[in-house]
Amino acid sequence: MDQHIAEAIGRPDLIRLDDRLVCLRFETMKVVSALAAVEHLLATGTVRRGDTLLDSSSGIYAYALALACHRHDMRCHIVGSTTVDHTLRTQLALLGATLEQMEPCADLKLDQKRRVARIQEILAEHPDYHWMRQYHDDIHYLGYRAVADRLREELGASELLTVVGGVGSGVSTGALARHLREPGGDVRLVGVQPFGSITFGSEHVADPEIIIAGIGSSIPFGNVHHRQYDVVHWVSFDAALTGSVDLLRRHAVFAGLSTGAGHLTARWEHAQDPRRTVVFIAADTGHRYVDSVFARYQGAAPIEDLAPRAITSRDELGLPWCRMSWDGAEAPTAAVA
Repeated sequence: MDQHIAEAIGRPDLIRLDDRLVCLRFETMKVVSALAAVEHLLATGTVRRGDTLLDSSSGIYAYALALACHRHDMRCHIVGSTTVDHTLRTQLALLGATLEQMEPCADLKLDQKRRVARIQEILAEHPDYHWMRQYHDDIHYLGYRAVADRLREELGASELLTVVGGVGSGVSTGALARHLREPGGDVRLVGVQPFGSITFGSEHVADPEIIIAGIGSSIPFGNVHHRQYDVVHWVSFDAALTGSVDLLRRHAVFAGLSTGAGHLTARWEHAQDPRRTVVFIAADTGHRYVDSVFARYQGAAPIEDLAPRAITSRDELGLPWCRMSWDGAEAPTAAVA
């Protein structure tokens, strides 16, 4: 029996959607990394119960850290994106977390930079606060070992496996690949990015809708280990919307926009090599996207009509969807933390 709701929320579902196409579905994925990170910090004496943990978030990590702090009787302070909605603000308040939300800003890249600057100001005022550094501290990798073990147990250690997911902070995809590769075997890692993200060098291509929160970045992240990735897909808002709508309509899985991008990508990778089992990450539910994505379902293109344009250089990037073999290359210069 779980001792706290965070433990239940962090336990994913494995859903077989098709022959060798599997959805790794979380209610709130970052609870896995936040809970394990906080427990490690407590166990090593880096922090104590009652201390204040601090970080910046566009939404999901804020909720995850608030739950971990609630579980272990700690204080939580979040510098939140403009995208933090009324539902999350209410949850954070009731969980005892304090939220500083950025003023409305049309440019999410600027929003992210402002949050990091505010973190530095808070640390100068409160040096006793512990900055969790979800983008840079690899203690956030720890929680995914149990998830990787379950994947091996459920799918079989001998499977040819491809893991697909939004890169974001680099933790979920990077940790799963690292842990799955430890005993050997054929594990490919496919990263999903929005256009406009610095992480894999698409900052020169603007998506008129949005830089998809949670899977892209305007600043370098230390937890993204580029050499782990075999392939990168860049997916536009419109293409990701199609993926989200199709996932709900075809498989009844209600998940967020980054999951839609992952679903689109995973279907294509699976079709190219049906021998491989493709697992894609569904990081959260679709509730935050009811108005911005699912209410627009009538405008979604048939998923079968979409295919990525194969490119060999980031100079060739362009909407709506591109695929490039990364083959373990180093990070673009601008993405080095």
